[in-house]
Amino acid sequence: MRPGEATWEPYEEHGDLTMRSNLPDSVFAFPKQRKEPLTDAQHVRNAVARFGQVIDVSDEARSLAFANIEKAAQYFGVDLSETNWRELGVHPQPHREEAAAKAVETKRERGELKEAASAAAATRRPKRDKEL
Repeated sequence: MRPGEATWEPYEEHGDLTMRSNLPDSVFAFPKQRKEPLTDAQHVRNAVARFGQVIDVSDEARSLAFANIEKAAQYFGVDLSETNWRELGVHPQPHREEAAAKAVETKRERGELKEAASAAAATRRPKRDKEL
């Protein structure tokens, strides 16, 4: 395999009954880190949107991830205007932990913290029988 050559392969068993831990490494944009699954068109678009948020990966891993995203995008018919990984975002937002802490403090001051936590909890998927 050449550096940056796609390793992504389609995986047909994705769905409500498939847990992330059951997915093979070959369906992830970042296979070694098992980050950003590319199991359908929506996940491909999500991987593009979150590409710059992935932390602690090398430029080589980003190159591989972009190749995997390109291959999955073509397979699922997702239009991808970017031509290389640098167009997706080189590194995550600097100081994002501090920004998140500031956001929490702002919500606390406004009295919105419990409401935001409840909304976040409501969006979590219920545990599957296998996970219990």
